[in-house]
Parts: sequence; structure tokens; C-alpha cells
Amino acid sequence: RWTPRSDGKLEQLAPILSSLEPVKDHVTVITNLELQNAYPGTHATSNAAFLSAAKARLTESSDYYLGTTVDQIAAQQIGRQTQLPSLELAMDLLQTVGQCDNGYACVYQNNLSWSSPTTPLPAEAHPRIVFESLFGEGGSMADRRAALRQRASLLDWFNEDIARLNGQLGPGDRARVSQYLETVREVERRIQKAEADTANNPLPDLDRPVGVPAAYADHARLMFDLQVLALQGDVTRVITFQLARETSNRTYPEIGVSDPHHPLSHHGNDPEKIARMAKINQFHVSLFAEFVAKLKATPEGNGTLLDHSLYLYGSGMGNPNVHDHNNLPILVAGGAAGGMKAGRHIRFDKPTPLANLHLTLLDKVGVRLDFFADSRGKVDELFEPLSV
Repeated sequence: RWTPRSDGKLEQLAPILSSLEPVKDHVTVITNLELQNAYPGTHATSNAAFLSAAKARLTESSDYYLGTTVDQIAAQQIGRQTQLPSLELAMDLLQTVGQCDNGYACVYQNNLSWSSPTTPLPAEAHPRIVFESLFGEGGSMADRRAALRQRASLLDWFNEDIARLNGQLGPGDRARVSQYLETVREVERRIQKAEADTANNPLPDLDRPVGVPAAYADHARLMFDLQVLALQGDVTRVITFQLARETSNRTYPEIGVSDPHHPLSHHGNDPEKIARMAKINQFHVSLFAEFVAKLKATPEGNGTLLDHSLYLYGSGMGNPNVHDHNNLPILVAGGAAGGMKAGRHIRFDKPTPLANLHLTLLDKVGVRLDFFADSRGKVDELFEPLSV
């Protein structure tokens, strides 16, 4: 349901990936990647190894140890000149997800990004807090909070600076700045509406922080739109986003799936449960596809944001029913400033370390390493012309 039938040029997408059809020329699906260091096969080690390709130390205490993740290695190189070296996002707040896994500390399951083997970087799930981290530096904290209570825009703090900037720009650049700021305002209005809605209609949903949209899709879209704004404004160049947490018991009533996600993943080869799992996966991919389309529609330099981006989408678990880490669902979207030859399906003949892909992506953003974790080479096919 994920893997394309044919190799080479992406012709017909598998059902789970069907929403990527409008942008498939900017996407490459990679089959037969594995995470050997995620074994013995737990949710904690799956999440921990996805970006580190490292083996997590078995502990429930504070002596946890993993490895620096690929995003943070990139941030050390390309995040030096931006306001935020990196941005870590999620859909669940850490306070609401205390369950740990098979003797492994919760920190492995709750954090995708690690700036060192002993330093996990907590992700933020609240759109308002993310928005403030991107655009909320004006005025004192007390003034900003007062303005928010009055439903004022944070951009109002910057009116004089914006007017001064516009006076230094030509008509074309002024139009682009105006369009960007209007997008910022529109996102903030949506955050304010979500805050008002949840204040008036609180829901007993432990997986959803207070003050975000009630619907999962609306929350995810806000988080994706904040990423577009962060990249467009060059506030950061490195982002991680945990779209669905390991062992999540979230339900998806908006797509007709009332079963909790994690129990459903242990489907026991029940065709009906497999179909519902596929529906969830297709739903997640559709939200990512919307994001990719927005990147494609956003001008950047001599192309678009998508042309100048590299996005890894996937999971550290291949078959959740048996907790294996082989044949992972992995795709890469973007253009790498003209370097990536997308619109294809790459299938390896034998299991290949996911770290090979990490090493390749690092190379394409200017970070030269001889190896990463258990890598045995690079995925050169990702940047080679497609033979027809």
C-alpha cells in the first residue's frame, strides 16, 4: 500500500502515497532501508534511531545515551546564521505523554532531535508558542501577553520597522514582503481562533494540548504553515516534526477511524484493521502533500522553497505488527537547489542502512562526513539523472 509497483520513474503511486500525485516529480520513494540499531524492536528505540541511526542505552533513568541526530549535525553547519539554529515540533506535549517503553526512558520516545548523545531537544506542539518563538520578540513579555489577551497581532509591534523597511525596497520586493506579512497575520488569526474555540469548548483529550484546533488535521496544518513561514523568513533552516508519536492512542474520527492508533497497528494481519491503518497513513501523507504543495507555491530566489529544500518523511518501524525495522517507509521531497533528481522510486537489492541516506542528505547541505552512525556508503542514486 506504500511501495510503488515499478522502479525508476514514479508512474503510479501506491494508495497511501496517492495524495502526492500533484507533486510526485519532486518526490523520491526509497525502498529497502533498515535501522539495525533500532532493535530489539521497541517504539522507544524506533523513534530514537530514526534520525540518529544509533542504539539507545537501555535505561529508565537520567543516564540515557543515544547519538547526535542528523538534523542537529546539519544545524551546526547551516544554522549558525539564522535566528533559530533549528526548530523542533510535534503534535503532542511532553506533559501528556508519560508512558515509557520496555525499560527505555521516555526521553527516547518523546524526542526526535538530539544535539549530543546526552542532550535531547524537546519539541513544541503549541502553535502559539511556536509563533512567538518565530515572531514574538517585540515589546516586554508583559506587554506581549496583554496584547494577546486583547487579540492584538504581534506584528503591530513592528509597524515602524516594517514601514522603514518598505521605504528601502523596490515595488516588487515590497509586494513580496506585504504578501509574507499577510500570511503571518492569517496564521496568527487561526491560532487566535483555535485558542478561543478551545477555551469555550474544552475537550478531555490528553494527546492534544489546550489552545490548539480540536481537529488533528487543523492542528497539523497550522504546524506545517508555521514551518513554511519559518523557512520563508529564514528564521531557521533545519526543522523536525513528529507528526505522529510512537504508541499514540489518538483516534481519527475525521477520517472515520475510531480505533486508537497504537492498538490498531498490532493488527494481527486482520484485513479490516490493516485497511484502517492504511487509512491513517494515507491521511498523514495527505497532510504532508499539502505542505509540499505550499513549498512549491512559495517563491524563493530563482525558484521555489521546495526547489531549495530537502525533506525526509518516514518512520523507524517497517511492520508495526511485529516491531521490525526493515523495509522502512521512506521518501525524500525537494530539490536541494537543483541537486536532487526526484520523481523516482529507488529500490535497493538488499537491506541498506538508513544512515546511508542521512549521510547523503548531509553531504547535499554542505556537511562533509566520511560516515554517519552505521553507514556503509551513500545513496548516490538520489542525485543521479534518471535513465529512461
